Amino acid sequence: MTQIPTIDMVKTGQNIIQLRKKNGLSVKNLQDIFGFSTPQAIYKWQQGTALPSIDNLVVLAAVFHVHMDDILVVDISAQISIGA
Repeated sequence: MTQIPTIDMVKTGQNIIQLRKKNGLSVKNLQDIFGFSTPQAIYKWQQGTALPSIDNLVVLAAVFHVHMDDILVVDISAQISIGA
């Protein structure tokens, strides 16, 4: 068995909420920064039902003044079997 990292979407969403609040930003502020016509994508990120794309993750990291690794929550407990 080999351990592979997976992204915990719910915990990553919780991180996004905490970082947004820590930086004094509303969902509307993020919507404006990204130029989204609706806030639905941001709510999906926060709820853990979707992840930001790589380019949006780069923007979030810059806006929150953190590294991308500080936004994503990685779970290394998942295991897979690699066939021989």
